[in-house]
Amino acid sequence: MALSPSPDRQTRSAGFTLIELMVVVAIIALASAVVSLALRDPSDTLLEKEGARLAALFESARAEARASGLEVHWLPRSIASDRPGAGDTPADFTFVGLPMSAGLPRRWLSEGVTANVIGAPDIVLGPEPLIGAQRITLRLGDSRLTLATDGLGPFAVLSDETPPVSR
Repeated sequence: MALSPSPDRQTRSAGFTLIELMVVVAIIALASAVVSLALRDPSDTLLEKEGARLAALFESARAEARASGLEVHWLPRSIASDRPGAGDTPADFTFVGLPMSAGLPRRWLSEGVTANVIGAPDIVLGPEPLIGAQRITLRLGDSRLTLATDGLGPFAVLSDETPPVSR
């Protein structure tokens, strides 16, 4: 029985081999690439929040218009300032036809959001239960989001795969 270590153990060094270190570095690089690709553009997130909020506001105004028998139109800032009844307060958008006591907001949550009504000057929200197919596009920076209704159902955010609503 030999008291000294065998020759194989003497030449073997303690620590990691170059291959092991390269594998670890490759795994870390792959993980960081996946994480950076998974991070979303903040303007996309803000725009989705604005879209969901605007869809809820449309449905609230639509219900109020039907209950009150009022003709209600939604106007973005670009044309709201030109219409009578839009009010004197600067706003990003306005609900023409609803009393101020309805308490609906008139500003975007985020600065820089713009709206474009597609195929019409404004969005008609009532008093009729069938309001016709309508679309609106929201933009924030390079991000774009479309809200639409077929006239019977509620306003909803359209994905890129959703077919367009015919007018």
